[in-house]
Amino acid sequence: MAVLVGLITPQQNEQKTKEYLDELAFLADTAGAVAVRRFVQKVDGPNSVTYLGKGKLQEIKDYLQKRIDDGEEPVGMVIFDDELSAKQLRSIEQVLQVKILDRTSLILDIFAMRAQTASAKTQVELAQYRYMLPRLQRLWTHLERQGGGSGAGGGKGSVGLRGPGETQLEMDRRIILNRMSLLKRQLADIDRQKSTQRKNRGRLIRVALVGYTNVGKSTLMNLLAKSEVFAENKLFATLDTTVRKVIISNLPFLLSDTVGFIRKLPTDLIDSFKSTLDEVREADLLVHVVDISHPDFEEQIRVVEKTLADLDCAEKPMFIVFNKIDAYSFVPKDADDLTPRTKENITLEELEQTWMARMNDNCLFISAVKKQNIDGLREVLYKKVRELHVQKYPYNDFLYQTYDENEETE
Repeated sequence: MAVLVGLITPQQNEQKTKEYLDELAFLADTAGAVAVRRFVQKVDGPNSVTYLGKGKLQEIKDYLQKRIDDGEEPVGMVIFDDELSAKQLRSIEQVLQVKILDRTSLILDIFAMRAQTASAKTQVELAQYRYMLPRLQRLWTHLERQGGGSGAGGGKGSVGLRGPGETQLEMDRRIILNRMSLLKRQLADIDRQKSTQRKNRGRLIRVALVGYTNVGKSTLMNLLAKSEVFAENKLFATLDTTVRKVIISNLPFLLSDTVGFIRKLPTDLIDSFKSTLDEVREADLLVHVVDISHPDFEEQIRVVEKTLADLDCAEKPMFIVFNKIDAYSFVPKDADDLTPRTKENITLEELEQTWMARMNDNCLFISAVKKQNIDGLREVLYKKVRELHVQKYPYNDFLYQTYDENEETE
């Protein structure tokens, strides 16, 4: 059982906070926790010591105790929607006396749970240590620093009298730093191996599926590549990049499925997953998959675009694939209703016209699960990959001149 906590601030209104907490609840569910209550406070900004005001913190404490008094299952953790500092974690734990997680540590837990290969496990472990290092002190607050006089003369000397808390803290820091150095060397080896693998793939155009987490990238990968990449209605189902050779008509190219992005994605994770995200950096074409059924899909598009910009990939050729059109829903607009059109009351047909007009030929609407408009996607992929191949390998173009648009796509 878990309680979720978020803030409404001048930079984050009530609607946005609700959306973030909905996503935090999905993260908690992915990690195996059930969110039973949400607490929200409207403030100018997070308190530097307790994140929340003292009154709201006491309200949460009273709720936790009431569940116990009423004989209900106790809440085992409280999850905060923002990253907490060591001081905030320590102060909140002292008041609530339960396990405290923030959004970053929850995402790290999910990544650790999802990691399957040696590469992913190494990257996750490095990110965990990066997160843990500045927060080590709170693990040793029960060991008070020792002090005292130096004996005869009553001088101030305290040499050799540092407490076990500080000694253990320094020891742990040294162990973690040494472990991080080892992990970085291992990841450097992984980078070299993957770089060699990419060089050995031959003169093929590389296409990378990118997008927010849980938008259907792996399902689409399985459909196009006829592979069996793990796909599930959970966040971060895919951590390891999967690369498959795909042939549309007589045109081969490489298709990669990459880790999903998310709002407030920890910087440590981006740094640690450099070798995985190199598939995005080295791709010739990005296919941005979007969950059209998500009520906040436009915000998700902005998050992905910002992350791609952080990876220096914003200028790469890209087109958007709006997935899950089978799950799209809207509030019907009454004929006499004068309410302005919004994404909540626009039909899918109108939405298609809007986005296709805005993106020209760079967007498409599909359902990977229902296999709707997949032939259209294959046709667009063929044209874009062929165009890139002609630009990159002009003397090999004769290999692909037998294409017939009416020919069945493999």
